[in-house]
Amino acid sequence: MSATPSAPSESTPQHHRTIDRVTQILEEVVYHPGISFTELTRALGAPKSSVHGFIRGLRAKGWLYEDNRHFYLGPAVYGLTLVSGHIRAGMVTQADLDALHRDTGMTVFLGVEASDHLIYIGESGTDALTGFAARSNIRRTLLSTAGGKALLAAQPDAERDAFLRRQQSENAELVSVFLSEFADIDKSRIATNTRHHGAQLALATVVRSRAGDRGAAAILVGRTTAMRPREAKLGKTLLKHVDSWTQRPVSPREPI
Repeated sequence: MSATPSAPSESTPQHHRTIDRVTQILEEVVYHPGISFTELTRALGAPKSSVHGFIRGLRAKGWLYEDNRHFYLGPAVYGLTLVSGHIRAGMVTQADLDALHRDTGMTVFLGVEASDHLIYIGESGTDALTGFAARSNIRRTLLSTAGGKALLAAQPDAERDAFLRRQQSENAELVSVFLSEFADIDKSRIATNTRHHGAQLALATVVRSRAGDRGAAAILVGRTTAMRPREAKLGKTLLKHVDSWTQRPVSPREPI
């Protein structure tokens, strides 16, 4: 008499069809950056409608990035590398962030836009409190951060207006604050934000590609008492560094 196979225990790893397909999409993009939709569909052996749905969801959360109908890893992946202590960036290097930190004495973050959020993907010079806050919440709404406001101000008018309309019902006060600051951000290229009841100040500007496309936000963070007297000088230093980065080519593998 043969023994009856025992049921798998709860601790036994088991495949899940949806999870398998989502992870396969990410793995295909890792190993074949720039893969097309047709190639992804063929690799998964799944209906086009299903693959299209998975891709839309991954793009909405920032796990995939699309450029001219080709797919690359999105900024959310690099947000996780920040939490793990490892940073990968394309146009902006760790040496760039370190140099900006040395010249300003402030904590430096690099953030990218993912749908309606800002995700930090790089840092330099963080103190214990600032570093903990960044790693505890890598995904922040655009309106609640200096980097997010800088990126939002750089959006085309129609795209920005659509975003603000979506936010109006739940974040009316933040929308109002942004609208009151927009003209100054547009003119100076610098967005500001305070946190911790005004104790912490952030200055941010957009990092653009050589073609002028917005790609990331470079952010300086420090104590308000230390930054306010130097705010104009810090802004000029920030712009000087970021403008030097803009002259470099950027790989589509890491779209920032």
